[in-house]
Amino acid sequence: MRRVAALAIAAAVIFAVLILPNHPGTMAWGALKRWPLELPVLLLGMVAIGQRWGVSSIFALLLLVAVIIKIADFAMFTAFNRAFNPILDTFLIGAGLSLLRDSIGGVLTVLAVIGTAGLLILLFLALERSLRIWATLSLAAPLRASAAALTLMGAGWAVADVGHHLEYWRFDKSPPGSAWTTRLTLKRGIEVEQTATELARFAAEAQYDTYPDAAGLLNALEGRDVILIWIESYGRASFDNPLYAPTHLETLRVAEAEIAQSGMAIKSGWLTSPTSGGQSWLAHGALASGLWTSDNGRYNAMLASGHKWLFHFAQDAGYRTTAIMPAITMGWPESRVMGFDTVIPAAGIPYQGARFRWVTMPDQFTLATYPALLPADPRPDFVQIALISSHAPWTPIPGMVPWEVVGDGTIFNEMAAREPAPKDLWRDRDAVRDAYRRSVDYALRVTFSHVARLGDAAPLVIVAGDHQAAGFVAGSDNKDVAVHMIGPPKLLRLIDHWGWTDGLVPAADGPVRRMDSFRNDFLDAFTHAQVSEMVGQ
Repeated sequence: MRRVAALAIAAAVIFAVLILPNHPGTMAWGALKRWPLELPVLLLGMVAIGQRWGVSSIFALLLLVAVIIKIADFAMFTAFNRAFNPILDTFLIGAGLSLLRDSIGGVLTVLAVIGTAGLLILLFLALERSLRIWATLSLAAPLRASAAALTLMGAGWAVADVGHHLEYWRFDKSPPGSAWTTRLTLKRGIEVEQTATELARFAAEAQYDTYPDAAGLLNALEGRDVILIWIESYGRASFDNPLYAPTHLETLRVAEAEIAQSGMAIKSGWLTSPTSGGQSWLAHGALASGLWTSDNGRYNAMLASGHKWLFHFAQDAGYRTTAIMPAITMGWPESRVMGFDTVIPAAGIPYQGARFRWVTMPDQFTLATYPALLPADPRPDFVQIALISSHAPWTPIPGMVPWEVVGDGTIFNEMAAREPAPKDLWRDRDAVRDAYRRSVDYALRVTFSHVARLGDAAPLVIVAGDHQAAGFVAGSDNKDVAVHMIGPPKLLRLIDHWGWTDGLVPAADGPVRRMDSFRNDFLDAFTHAQVSEMVGQ
């Protein structure tokens, strides 16, 4: 009886690994109904082979790799609504650990890493032991031969299922059962090979540019300052998700009236971001480079290509280009190929207040301070400002203060000490969504209040969301973000042909273009016709 119990428990351990889902949407009891075709292959295969050639360790290692892939997929689907790609996403481990450290502290982060490693080791040992229990099953030679025959039949069945679902061949109906774990692991291997090929192709394409060395671009701006403001995690959910729309639409309508009083015109539209849930740099890269940087591999290939960013063209047009980056706390060597004359990271912004955990400073302080960080220069300014108060984990959330009392930032100290810690907030998904609602609302209010104050200077201001929040927060898989252009009416008439909506609320059925289209559209719109014609020749 003990032997039967041991065999049953060993089989249950392997069964649990094989049916483990890789997506939040399938993490349900229904997964228990999936019959893994690999289970009889593994168990009967161990009976037939026995304890030879370290097969139990090899199979245990393969199963552990499959578990790691599933866990990585689960995390990526939760955060970015896509599967894990080993070539493109391994670097995110470091970024995730950094965010975890800022959320729960260094000691707990180290303990979490050690605990995770320990659990994986224990899982390997459990799998190896489970397989070995079946390998030590003592059977007569004819029964072992039968086990070998059944193993081969089961393997053929599993191969048929894998090939059917990966479309190497097609049956009228899917074979009963599912070799899903094998299929997933094989698919990831295929994707790695395809990614490497795609990156090589992308790198070659990035060498070509519609505007290689055109002169006279952006002359329609007539030397007017341009300010590009990124709002973190601001997407279509602010307009069509009933959890957020009432709050954010009201804020936008109030801001629209305030900006209109300053004499500036407003147009708004939609762009499809290459990312969701995070990795803001992919959106920044797509918009400014004109290349679809949908993953970190393509982003790195774009950086290495020498492809010109929007800021390079601004430099050629006589602008001083600056990046205000309060989220940059370490070296940022790649900025050297982005076309910025100056990069001002968090350390270069004189904030004396308390940190808002991961967020280094409130958006209002960044917007209140950056003009003073730009020394006198006869050139007009082309500035990128990447705001961060609406970055996850959305706690604590600052409040808006009168602009004249922002000072050195110490007025925000009390705000930085209130509200729950991330580890407490994130136990309740409804609380997370409410925190997201409030943090984006804060970012919208301070951004457009700042823009309204710029009316006398009459710059051209572009305000864009970088990406949607994670799927469980945004409430959809849509990757559209709002983009607003604010400036003198005569300047905004140059983009009438884009079909954007007047005001801060873009029409729900308005035109949607990919974010990588913006660079060329912007250069075309704000360049006099004769230069555009010359470029097209």
